[in-house]
Amino acid sequence: MSQQHLQKLLVQVRSCRYCEAHLPFQPRPIVRASSRARLLIIGQAPGTRVQKTGIPWNDPSGDRLRNWMQLDKDVFYDEQRIAIMPMGFCYPGKGRSGDLPPRPECAELWHGKILECLPDLRLTLLIGAYAQRCYLDSCKPTLTDTVKEWEQYLPAYLPLPHPSPRNQLWLKRNPWFEKTVVPALRKRIKSLLLNDDDSF
Repeated sequence: MSQQHLQKLLVQVRSCRYCEAHLPFQPRPIVRASSRARLLIIGQAPGTRVQKTGIPWNDPSGDRLRNWMQLDKDVFYDEQRIAIMPMGFCYPGKGRSGDLPPRPECAELWHGKILECLPDLRLTLLIGAYAQRCYLDSCKPTLTDTVKEWEQYLPAYLPLPHPSPRNQLWLKRNPWFEKTVVPALRKRIKSLLLNDDDSF
């Protein structure tokens, strides 16, 4: 489908008010995409800072994610290269131990339609358990187990833990992630986005 069709679709997505009654703030669906994008990032849902600014991954989690990917903000926010589509497009609210889970309506209503408009995707980063359970047929019982088996999901998907500061303890307990997965992620990102290597 054409970029023009995608732009019309994104206008509809950003006007969505389907779960308004369940949200703590006015809906502000956050999604970025171009029909030329080769990489898709699917995370959980915006935090309060992202909801306020309208810029995805505009927080400490985003800083860590860009470090993992070894990308500066200019490349990360280049829609022609990278599409960003969370599981829930709006901030879901606060729970007892952090933010609430992403609203399920977004994926049901919009994910399939957006994916139809991204014909050039070569890799999707699945960040966190919600995205992994949604997109991986052979998702493991735990996020740790899923990320450990990252190679089996290539070339379409690469599962990652959430880069939130809340996950600092997980990173300390699983040093293999930054020793093994992060370098492989950087290599694939460089090949896909910076070298424009069709042998990827």
